[in-house]
Amino acid sequence: MADLVRRQVAVITTPNNATAIAAKAATATVPIVFVVGDDPVQLGLVASLARPGGNATGTNILVEEVVAKRLRLLHDLVPKAARIAVLVNPANASSAAATLRGVQEAAPTIGLQIQILQATTIGEIDAVFATFAAGHPDALFVAPDTFFTSRRLQLATLTARDRIPATYAVRDFVDVGGLMSYGTDIVC
Repeated sequence: MADLVRRQVAVITTPNNATAIAAKAATATVPIVFVVGDDPVQLGLVASLARPGGNATGTNILVEEVVAKRLRLLHDLVPKAARIAVLVNPANASSAAATLRGVQEAAPTIGLQIQILQATTIGEIDAVFATFAAGHPDALFVAPDTFFTSRRLQLATLTARDRIPATYAVRDFVDVGGLMSYGTDIVC
């Protein structure tokens, strides 16, 4: 981001929380247009939704707001599911925290037990699925995360292989064989 500011670009666009936060930290003058999955006020990007102020504006794709709905849809699809594994990327702290907060609030209301799993690398995703041999969850809830989206084929393949119903935040997973998604429709 510092390099972009030095080059005096006209505008900086960012596709996720981390790059939006980095852009905001790098400049108070270059306009920033962001797409984030969490509340931009809580992320420190804008002063308020009504009056953002400063040099940043953008779109919130409502990731946190639909976590409970995704969990309920997964339960509706697999009504006998009682144990749900939740896969988060701890390197994406804001998304992981928002997902866990939403899941932990919603799960008891529909009688679900949650197992939290973490992955930040391709190998860690494989390791998560290897643990399922010892204790197979009834379903999988994959947190919204750009790394997971980049590994959508791996995740869809592993869930199909292990016959684990799974829900994702974006349609890209379904396009490669994932079971279901629910979230903001993002057309790029």
